[in-house]
Amino acid sequence: MNKGKLIVIEGVDASGKQTQTALLYEYVKSLTDRAIKIEFPDYESPSSAVIKMYLNGDFGKDANSVNPFAASTFFAVDRFASFKTKWEKLYNDGYIIIADRYVTANMLYQASKIEGREAKLEFIEWIKDLEYGKFALPRPDLSIFLDVKPEISFELMNKRKNKYTGKDELDIHENNRDFLIKTYENAKFVAEALRFTVIDCVKDGALKTIEEIHEDIKSKIKDFIYES
Repeated sequence: MNKGKLIVIEGVDASGKQTQTALLYEYVKSLTDRAIKIEFPDYESPSSAVIKMYLNGDFGKDANSVNPFAASTFFAVDRFASFKTKWEKLYNDGYIIIADRYVTANMLYQASKIEGREAKLEFIEWIKDLEYGKFALPRPDLSIFLDVKPEISFELMNKRKNKYTGKDELDIHENNRDFLIKTYENAKFVAEALRFTVIDCVKDGALKTIEEIHEDIKSKIKDFIYES
């Protein structure tokens, strides 16, 4: 049997990744029962413990306190644990995997700590070698980037709770607006460099509805899904 397909939804904080991943999963499930949804970080797993420490500020209250190579390994190990214990067999059995963030998130977030186009590209290659090479994680078949400008993300972020604590406080990424702006700018660079499928989530200066964004995603993946 052919291996499965991996669809990844990426974006900066508060761009609607969780919502759109859930909607896409339900859509794909209406076409085939051979589909699952995964999420990173995997906060329900012990493998996310060091990520929680990092985002909580245990290693420094600023995101830049931890260099991008070290921080990337925290997230990479969590993904490896998830793959080996939760979805490797399903992927190998031909399932469609819908992922809320993936290896590409390290490229969007951690590469924002690096200055210069060539240095960023070298770091991205390092990530590919680490996670796709040494950790042998599957490469995405389709990477979708939800393009939501920082000023809209900031407004949405203030209305939600911390994903892993359930409280109102923001983590060290969310709490640093300069970092989030750099992350957005870097994400645009990465999305173009790696040819992500970009979904413009803003129309006339306002965020599109959840349904409008979902329809945009469906229109982009329709042929891809029917090929599965």
